[in-house]
Amino acid sequence: MGYKSLIINPGSTSTKIGVFEDETLLFEETLRHATEEIAQFDSIVAQKDFRKKVITDLLEEKNFDINSLDVVVGRGGLLKPIPGGTYAVTDELVKDLVEAKRGEHASNLGGIIAKEIGDAIGAPSYIVDPVVVDELDDIARLSGHPELPRTSIFHALNQKAVAKRYAKEKGVPYESLNLIVVHMGGGVSVGAHRDGKVVDVFNALNGDGAFSPERAGGVPNGELIRLCYSGKYTEKEMVKQLVGKAGFNAYMGTNDARDVEALIGQGDEKAKLIYDAFLYQVSKDIGAQATVLEGKVDQIIFTGGIAYSKYAVEELKKRVSFIAGITVYAGEDELLALAQGALRVLNKEEDAKVY
Repeated sequence: MGYKSLIINPGSTSTKIGVFEDETLLFEETLRHATEEIAQFDSIVAQKDFRKKVITDLLEEKNFDINSLDVVVGRGGLLKPIPGGTYAVTDELVKDLVEAKRGEHASNLGGIIAKEIGDAIGAPSYIVDPVVVDELDDIARLSGHPELPRTSIFHALNQKAVAKRYAKEKGVPYESLNLIVVHMGGGVSVGAHRDGKVVDVFNALNGDGAFSPERAGGVPNGELIRLCYSGKYTEKEMVKQLVGKAGFNAYMGTNDARDVEALIGQGDEKAKLIYDAFLYQVSKDIGAQATVLEGKVDQIIFTGGIAYSKYAVEELKKRVSFIAGITVYAGEDELLALAQGALRVLNKEEDAKVY
Protein backbone atom coordinates (compact mmCIF):
# COMPACT_ATOMS: atom_id res chain seq x y z
CA MET A 1 0.00 0.00 0.00
CA GLY A 2 1.23 3.45 -0.87
CA TYR A 3 0.95 6.72 1.02
CA LYS A 4 -2.40 8.47 0.68
CA SER A 5 -2.30 12.26 0.49
CA LEU A 6 -4.88 15.03 0.38
CA ILE A 7 -3.67 18.00 -1.68
CA ILE A 8 -5.25 21.44 -1.19
CA ASN A 9 -4.63 24.27 -3.67
CA PRO A 10 -6.80 27.33 -2.94
CA GLY A 11 -7.33 29.95 -5.64
CA SER A 12 -9.18 33.24 -5.56
CA THR A 13 -12.55 31.79 -6.64
CA SER A 14 -11.96 28.05 -6.35
CA THR A 15 -10.27 25.38 -4.27
CA LYS A 16 -8.62 22.53 -6.16
CA ILE A 17 -8.15 19.30 -4.25
CA GLY A 18 -6.68 15.95 -5.16
CA VAL A 19 -6.32 12.63 -3.39
CA PHE A 20 -3.29 10.55 -4.34
CA GLU A 21 -1.90 7.16 -3.50
CA ASP A 22 1.81 7.77 -3.94
CA GLU A 23 1.88 9.50 -7.37
CA THR A 24 -1.37 7.94 -8.62
CA LEU A 25 -4.31 10.33 -8.64
CA LEU A 26 -7.38 8.69 -7.09
CA PHE A 27 -9.62 11.68 -7.75
CA GLU A 28 -9.52 15.44 -8.06
CA GLU A 29 -12.10 18.19 -7.92
CA THR A 30 -12.22 21.92 -8.53
CA LEU A 31 -14.60 23.39 -5.98
CA ARG A 32 -15.82 26.70 -7.36
CA HIS A 33 -16.96 29.50 -5.06
CA ALA A 34 -19.56 32.03 -6.18
CA THR A 35 -18.61 35.70 -5.94
CA GLU A 36 -21.36 36.32 -3.40
CA GLU A 37 -20.04 33.47 -1.22
CA ILE A 38 -16.54 34.97 -1.14
CA ALA A 39 -17.82 38.54 -0.78
CA GLN A 40 -19.29 37.85 2.67
CA PHE A 41 -15.77 37.51 4.13
CA ASP A 42 -13.70 40.59 4.92
CA SER A 43 -10.34 38.82 4.56
CA ILE A 44 -8.77 35.74 3.04
CA VAL A 45 -8.19 34.04 6.38
CA ALA A 46 -11.85 34.59 7.31
CA GLN A 47 -12.71 32.13 4.50
CA LYS A 48 -10.89 29.30 6.26
CA ASP A 49 -13.83 27.51 7.91
CA PHE A 50 -16.00 27.91 4.80
CA ARG A 51 -13.36 26.42 2.50
CA LYS A 52 -12.44 23.66 4.94
CA LYS A 53 -16.08 22.56 5.20
CA VAL A 54 -16.44 22.48 1.40
CA ILE A 55 -13.42 20.13 1.27
CA THR A 56 -14.55 17.79 4.06
CA ASP A 57 -18.11 17.72 2.70
CA LEU A 58 -16.82 16.62 -0.71
CA LEU A 59 -14.72 13.85 0.82
CA GLU A 60 -17.80 12.68 2.70
CA GLU A 61 -19.91 12.75 -0.47
CA LYS A 62 -17.33 10.54 -2.15
CA ASN A 63 -17.40 8.15 0.83
CA PHE A 64 -13.70 8.72 1.30
CA ASP A 65 -12.42 7.89 4.78
CA ILE A 66 -10.46 10.95 5.79
CA ASN A 67 -8.74 8.92 8.53
CA SER A 68 -7.05 6.80 5.84
CA LEU A 69 -4.86 9.75 4.86
CA ASP A 70 -1.16 9.60 5.66
CA VAL A 71 -0.44 13.27 4.94
CA VAL A 72 -2.16 16.55 4.06
CA VAL A 73 -0.41 19.05 1.79
CA GLY A 74 -1.36 22.67 1.15
CA ARG A 75 -0.18 25.18 -1.43
CA GLY A 76 2.34 27.51 0.18
CA GLY A 77 1.39 31.16 0.54
CA LEU A 78 3.05 34.56 0.91
CA LEU A 79 5.60 33.79 3.60
CA LYS A 80 9.01 35.25 4.32
CA PRO A 81 11.67 34.32 1.73
CA ILE A 82 12.77 30.70 2.28
CA PRO A 83 14.88 28.11 0.46
CA GLY A 84 13.05 25.58 -1.67
CA GLY A 85 11.81 22.31 -0.23
CA THR A 86 8.99 20.66 1.69
CA TYR A 87 8.14 22.40 4.96
CA ALA A 88 6.30 21.02 7.97
CA VAL A 89 3.36 23.28 8.77
CA THR A 90 4.27 24.61 12.20
CA ASP A 91 2.50 27.08 14.47
CA GLU A 92 5.03 29.74 13.42
CA LEU A 93 4.28 29.13 9.74
CA VAL A 94 0.52 29.28 10.34
CA LYS A 95 0.95 32.50 12.34
CA ASP A 96 2.64 34.19 9.37
CA LEU A 97 -0.05 32.96 6.98
CA VAL A 98 -2.83 34.19 9.26
CA GLU A 99 -1.25 37.60 9.85
CA ALA A 100 -0.57 37.96 6.09
CA LYS A 101 2.06 40.64 6.66
CA ARG A 102 3.57 39.88 3.25
CA GLY A 103 0.25 40.03 1.46
CA GLU A 104 -3.15 38.39 1.31
CA HIS A 105 -3.56 35.61 -1.23
CA ALA A 106 -5.89 32.62 -1.35
CA SER A 107 -2.86 30.29 -1.32
CA ASN A 108 -2.24 31.42 2.28
CA LEU A 109 -5.16 29.16 3.24
CA GLY A 110 -3.44 26.02 1.92
CA GLY A 111 -1.11 25.48 4.86
CA ILE A 112 -3.68 26.63 7.44
CA ILE A 113 -6.37 24.19 6.30
CA ALA A 114 -3.85 21.38 5.77
CA LYS A 115 -2.68 21.66 9.37
CA GLU A 116 -6.20 21.70 10.81
CA ILE A 117 -7.24 18.60 8.85
CA GLY A 118 -3.93 16.85 9.53
CA ASP A 119 -4.01 17.57 13.25
CA ALA A 120 -7.60 16.29 13.50
CA ILE A 121 -6.61 12.88 12.10
CA GLY A 122 -3.08 12.67 13.50
CA ALA A 123 -1.36 13.07 10.11
CA PRO A 124 1.54 15.42 9.25
CA SER A 125 0.90 18.51 7.14
CA TYR A 126 3.27 20.19 4.70
CA ILE A 127 3.64 22.96 2.14
CA VAL A 128 5.96 22.67 -0.86
CA ASP A 129 8.02 25.27 -2.75
CA PRO A 130 5.87 28.40 -2.30
CA VAL A 131 6.24 31.36 -4.67
CA VAL A 132 8.55 33.10 -2.17
CA VAL A 133 11.32 30.51 -2.53
CA ASP A 134 14.53 32.53 -2.41
CA GLU A 135 17.88 30.91 -3.23
CA LEU A 136 19.43 33.85 -5.07
CA ASP A 137 23.16 34.37 -5.09
CA ASP A 138 24.01 37.57 -3.23
CA ILE A 139 25.30 39.12 -6.45
CA ALA A 140 21.90 38.54 -8.08
CA ARG A 141 20.11 40.69 -5.48
CA LEU A 142 21.71 43.95 -6.60
CA SER A 143 19.69 46.00 -9.05
CA GLY A 144 21.54 49.27 -9.34
CA HIS A 145 19.90 51.03 -6.39
CA PRO A 146 20.00 49.93 -2.73
CA GLU A 147 16.34 50.82 -2.19
CA LEU A 148 15.29 48.64 -5.11
CA PRO A 149 16.75 45.15 -4.55
CA ARG A 150 15.90 42.33 -6.95
CA THR A 151 13.57 39.81 -5.34
CA SER A 152 12.75 36.15 -5.91
CA ILE A 153 9.06 35.64 -6.68
CA PHE A 154 8.39 33.00 -9.31
CA HIS A 155 6.70 29.73 -10.22
CA ALA A 156 8.87 27.84 -7.75
CA LEU A 157 6.58 24.81 -7.37
CA ASN A 158 6.47 24.01 -11.08
CA GLN A 159 10.07 25.05 -11.79
CA LYS A 160 11.40 22.76 -9.07
CA ALA A 161 9.05 19.92 -10.02
CA VAL A 162 10.07 19.81 -13.68
CA ALA A 163 13.75 20.23 -12.84
CA LYS A 164 13.58 17.24 -10.49
CA ARG A 165 11.53 15.31 -13.06
CA TYR A 166 14.25 15.85 -15.68
CA ALA A 167 16.95 14.77 -13.23
CA LYS A 168 15.02 11.63 -12.29
CA GLU A 169 14.48 10.70 -15.94
CA LYS A 170 18.21 11.12 -16.55
CA GLY A 171 19.07 9.13 -13.43
CA VAL A 172 21.21 11.88 -11.91
CA PRO A 173 20.78 14.07 -8.81
CA TYR A 174 19.03 17.40 -9.37
CA GLU A 175 21.85 18.92 -7.34
CA SER A 176 24.40 17.85 -9.99
CA LEU A 177 22.78 19.73 -12.88
CA ASN A 178 22.91 23.21 -14.34
CA LEU A 179 19.46 23.92 -15.80
CA ILE A 180 17.56 26.85 -17.23
CA VAL A 181 13.85 26.42 -16.57
CA VAL A 182 11.41 28.56 -18.53
CA HIS A 183 7.85 28.74 -17.16
CA MET A 184 5.44 30.37 -19.61
CA GLY A 185 1.87 30.99 -18.47
CA GLY A 186 -0.05 34.08 -17.39
CA GLY A 187 3.30 35.15 -16.02
CA VAL A 188 6.77 34.14 -17.17
CA SER A 189 9.75 33.16 -15.03
CA VAL A 190 13.16 32.09 -16.32
CA GLY A 191 15.37 30.57 -13.63
CA ALA A 192 18.99 29.45 -13.44
CA HIS A 193 19.19 26.21 -11.41
CA ARG A 194 22.67 25.39 -10.09
CA ASP A 195 23.53 22.74 -7.50
CA GLY A 196 19.85 22.27 -6.64
CA LYS A 197 19.16 25.98 -6.10
CA VAL A 198 17.55 28.68 -8.22
CA VAL A 199 20.43 31.12 -7.97
CA ASP A 200 18.89 33.73 -10.25
CA VAL A 201 15.38 34.23 -11.62
CA PHE A 202 13.46 36.98 -13.35
CA ASN A 203 10.72 38.20 -10.99
CA ALA A 204 7.56 36.72 -12.45
CA LEU A 205 5.11 38.97 -10.64
CA ASN A 206 5.85 42.64 -11.12
CA GLY A 207 9.52 43.17 -11.70
CA ASP A 208 11.69 42.25 -14.62
CA GLY A 209 12.28 40.02 -17.60
CA ALA A 210 10.00 39.30 -20.54
CA PHE A 211 6.45 40.55 -20.78
CA SER A 212 3.78 37.87 -20.69
CA PRO A 213 0.06 37.44 -21.42
CA GLU A 214 -0.82 39.55 -18.35
CA ARG A 215 2.36 41.29 -17.14
CA ALA A 216 4.56 44.07 -18.41
CA GLY A 217 7.91 42.64 -17.30
CA GLY A 218 10.87 45.02 -17.42
CA VAL A 219 9.74 48.34 -18.91
CA PRO A 220 11.75 51.56 -19.56
CA ASN A 221 12.28 53.19 -16.15
CA GLY A 222 12.06 56.79 -17.26
CA GLU A 223 8.81 56.29 -19.13
CA LEU A 224 7.39 54.34 -16.18
CA ILE A 225 8.17 57.20 -13.77
CA ARG A 226 6.56 59.73 -16.09
CA LEU A 227 3.45 57.58 -16.44
CA CYS A 228 3.20 57.15 -12.66
CA TYR A 229 3.19 60.94 -12.17
CA SER A 230 1.11 61.81 -15.21
CA GLY A 231 -2.14 61.88 -13.22
CA LYS A 232 -3.63 59.39 -15.66
CA TYR A 233 -3.76 56.53 -13.14
CA THR A 234 -4.10 56.06 -9.39
CA GLU A 235 -1.48 53.91 -7.65
CA LYS A 236 -3.86 50.93 -7.68
CA GLU A 237 -4.63 51.45 -11.36
CA MET A 238 -0.93 51.79 -12.12
CA VAL A 239 -0.22 48.42 -10.52
CA LYS A 240 -2.90 46.89 -12.77
CA GLN A 241 -1.20 48.47 -15.77
CA LEU A 242 1.88 46.40 -14.92
CA VAL A 243 0.20 43.24 -13.60
CA GLY A 244 -3.12 42.22 -15.11
CA LYS A 245 -3.77 44.72 -17.88
CA ALA A 246 -0.30 44.44 -19.41
CA GLY A 247 1.40 42.20 -21.96
CA PHE A 248 -0.92 40.50 -24.45
CA ASN A 249 -3.88 42.06 -22.63
CA ALA A 250 -2.59 45.58 -23.29
CA TYR A 251 -1.53 44.96 -26.88
CA MET A 252 -4.22 42.55 -28.06
CA GLY A 253 -7.10 42.67 -25.55
CA THR A 254 -6.69 39.03 -24.55
CA ASN A 255 -4.57 37.13 -22.04
CA ASP A 256 -4.89 33.87 -23.97
CA ALA A 257 -1.86 33.07 -26.12
CA ARG A 258 -4.02 30.70 -28.15
CA ASP A 259 -6.18 33.64 -29.27
CA VAL A 260 -3.08 35.49 -30.45
CA GLU A 261 -1.84 32.41 -32.32
CA ALA A 262 -5.24 32.03 -33.97
CA LEU A 263 -4.99 35.61 -35.24
CA ILE A 264 -1.50 34.87 -36.58
CA GLY A 265 -3.02 31.95 -38.49
CA GLN A 266 -5.49 34.39 -40.03
CA GLY A 267 -2.64 36.58 -41.25
CA ASP A 268 -2.83 39.26 -38.54
CA GLU A 269 0.56 41.00 -38.73
CA LYS A 270 0.15 42.88 -35.45
CA ALA A 271 -0.57 39.63 -33.58
CA LYS A 272 2.56 38.07 -35.07
CA LEU A 273 4.68 41.07 -34.09
CA ILE A 274 3.45 40.99 -30.48
CA TYR A 275 3.80 37.22 -30.11
CA ASP A 276 7.26 37.22 -31.69
CA ALA A 277 8.33 40.11 -29.42
CA PHE A 278 7.22 38.06 -26.41
CA LEU A 279 9.29 35.07 -27.57
CA TYR A 280 12.21 37.36 -28.42
CA GLN A 281 12.22 38.69 -24.85
CA VAL A 282 11.95 35.20 -23.34
CA SER A 283 14.93 34.09 -25.42
CA LYS A 284 16.92 37.08 -24.15
CA ASP A 285 16.14 35.99 -20.57
CA ILE A 286 17.36 32.48 -21.37
CA GLY A 287 20.58 33.88 -22.81
CA ALA A 288 21.10 35.99 -19.70
CA GLN A 289 20.71 32.97 -17.41
CA ALA A 290 23.20 31.05 -19.54
CA THR A 291 25.78 33.66 -18.55
CA VAL A 292 24.83 33.18 -14.88
CA LEU A 293 25.74 29.51 -15.34
CA GLU A 294 28.94 30.54 -17.16
CA GLY A 295 27.80 28.77 -20.31
CA LYS A 296 27.74 25.38 -18.59
CA VAL A 297 24.08 24.51 -19.20
CA ASP A 298 23.04 20.85 -19.13
CA GLN A 299 19.52 21.43 -20.42
CA ILE A 300 16.87 24.08 -21.06
CA ILE A 301 13.36 23.10 -19.92
CA PHE A 302 10.17 24.71 -21.28
CA THR A 303 7.07 24.38 -19.11
CA GLY A 304 3.75 26.09 -18.39
CA GLY A 305 0.70 26.38 -20.61
CA ILE A 306 2.41 28.17 -23.51
CA ALA A 307 4.85 25.25 -23.81
CA TYR A 308 1.97 23.37 -25.50
CA SER A 309 2.40 25.73 -28.45
CA LYS A 310 4.46 24.24 -31.27
CA TYR A 311 4.93 27.71 -32.70
CA ALA A 312 6.33 29.11 -29.44
CA VAL A 313 8.64 26.15 -28.86
CA GLU A 314 10.01 26.15 -32.40
CA GLU A 315 10.61 29.91 -32.42
CA LEU A 316 12.44 29.74 -29.09
CA LYS A 317 14.52 26.80 -30.27
CA LYS A 318 15.75 28.86 -33.23
CA ARG A 319 17.22 31.40 -30.82
CA VAL A 320 18.47 29.33 -27.88
CA SER A 321 19.18 25.75 -29.00
CA PHE A 322 22.85 26.67 -29.48
CA ILE A 323 23.10 26.99 -25.67
CA ALA A 324 21.94 23.48 -24.71
CA GLY A 325 19.45 20.73 -25.50
CA ILE A 326 15.77 21.44 -24.92
CA THR A 327 13.15 19.40 -23.06
CA VAL A 328 9.46 20.31 -23.03
CA TYR A 329 7.16 19.52 -20.11
CA ALA A 330 4.06 21.42 -21.16
CA GLY A 331 1.51 22.58 -18.62
CA GLU A 332 1.84 22.50 -14.87
CA ASP A 333 0.47 19.80 -12.59
CA GLU A 334 0.50 21.58 -9.24
CA LEU A 335 -1.47 18.90 -7.39
CA LEU A 336 1.02 16.20 -8.41
CA ALA A 337 3.98 18.49 -7.64
CA LEU A 338 2.65 19.05 -4.11
CA ALA A 339 2.08 15.32 -3.64
CA GLN A 340 5.61 14.55 -4.85
CA GLY A 341 7.05 17.05 -2.36
CA ALA A 342 5.41 15.22 0.53
CA LEU A 343 6.41 11.82 -0.86
CA ARG A 344 10.07 12.78 -0.93
CA VAL A 345 9.87 13.37 2.80
CA LEU A 346 7.77 10.27 3.59
CA ASN A 347 10.15 8.12 1.52
CA LYS A 348 13.12 9.71 3.31
CA GLU A 349 14.57 11.07 0.08
CA GLU A 350 14.84 14.44 1.82
CA ASP A 351 14.12 15.90 5.22
CA ALA A 352 11.18 18.18 5.94
CA LYS A 353 12.39 21.71 6.56
CA VAL A 354 11.33 23.87 9.48
CA TYR A 355 10.08 27.38 8.77
